[in-house]
Amino acid sequence: MDVREAKERVLEMARQHDVKFVRLWFTDILGQLKSINITVEELPEALEDGVNFDGSSIEGFARADESDMIAMPDPTTFAVLPWRPQEKRVARLFCDISLPSGEPFEGDPRYVLKRNLRRAAELGYTFYVGPELEFFYFQSAESPQVLDRGGYFDLTPLDEATDLRRDTVLILEEMDIAVEHSHHEGAPSQHEIDLHYADALTMADAVMTARLVIKEVALKYGVYATFMPKPLADVNGSGMHVNQSLFRGERNAFYDPNDPQHLSSLARSYVAGLLRHAPEICLVTNQWVNSYKRLVPGTGPLGFEAPVYVSWSFRNRADLIRVPQVRPGREEAMRIEYRAPDAACNPYLAFAAMLAAGLQGIEAEYPCPPPAEGNVYQLTEEERRAMGITRLPESLWEAIQVAESSELLRRCLGDHIFYKLIENKKLEWAEYRRQVTDYEIRRYLPIL
Repeated sequence: MDVREAKERVLEMARQHDVKFVRLWFTDILGQLKSINITVEELPEALEDGVNFDGSSIEGFARADESDMIAMPDPTTFAVLPWRPQEKRVARLFCDISLPSGEPFEGDPRYVLKRNLRRAAELGYTFYVGPELEFFYFQSAESPQVLDRGGYFDLTPLDEATDLRRDTVLILEEMDIAVEHSHHEGAPSQHEIDLHYADALTMADAVMTARLVIKEVALKYGVYATFMPKPLADVNGSGMHVNQSLFRGERNAFYDPNDPQHLSSLARSYVAGLLRHAPEICLVTNQWVNSYKRLVPGTGPLGFEAPVYVSWSFRNRADLIRVPQVRPGREEAMRIEYRAPDAACNPYLAFAAMLAAGLQGIEAEYPCPPPAEGNVYQLTEEERRAMGITRLPESLWEAIQVAESSELLRRCLGDHIFYKLIENKKLEWAEYRRQVTDYEIRRYLPIL
């Protein structure tokens, strides 16, 4: 379908579904969803010329003296919002941001991902991802009061959120976002929804949509859903493990029928690229102060089941990268699972950064280290050092410092977002450092 046909299809679908309002969606550099609302009468002009807005009001976009931006709807992303009224309905379209000249705006996260996907396409690859979104349901946004005391895969009566997940999945599927699994996660009141793999641009749009749908359904039930990486100190945090693979046409380039583990040499180079550059891209995959409260060792054999060390394996869930086993005849399912990101990241930038790291490993033919044997948490520091296993950044400040010297991340994001993101994160860290926490009051006030 060409662009003209896609635009005509949007107008026809709007008529068929009694759409009155259209939300034009895009994100700032932190992955916060933004929306410009128009009526359906304005839709034909918006599809042709876009909608002007003030970019200086969007985080990381532009200064006041260069603020004119255009939100250009992508007609392939039209979807009706099922949770809105069924008469005079509301639809959405994701937008690409451009300058008045028509040039793509380099500060648009969606453009960053599209640019990195073009690089993959020039090498002959399509990048597929399948994220696993973890989140908590709490009584309200004011305090982390759980709804249940359930654990992995628990059902009623412990899992009080079964209907919330059910409604969420039904809405996502009505919006053509396929869901593979949904279940209670390991911590109290923690849940997971796994999206069926798709090309990375489609999936980044889907993640933005899913995060909103999860929150909207929670509000309908009078509770609050959060993707905060670590809201509860003594249980697992919430991540967004990203299953990923490269395809050449219809063939999975990560699959090799002659390899004992069916993992191709190209996939091993991709893994090597992710391992080498993992600390550099942490600022994108784990962008908040709170993200690094999740990436800590715990007391159990797998810690809090979040990666701390830069290692990979075929089985162990303590490693940064896991290669799931695939059943015979399912070569399309061959993938690697990157376990560092959390669902509070900007998915456009996170997918772009992971792809850039993996492609660098392929193009530079990085040698892949041997997979970790056993549990990396149970090794001594000396043993890990002897195996060449390093750590991910331990704080946002450390992630900023590593990212700031990364040529790969600067090339991936482009200068505009690279410098704006680092500037924003330095301000966040400075603000965080000024805080006096409840822990400090409890720990030090009585004795100092």
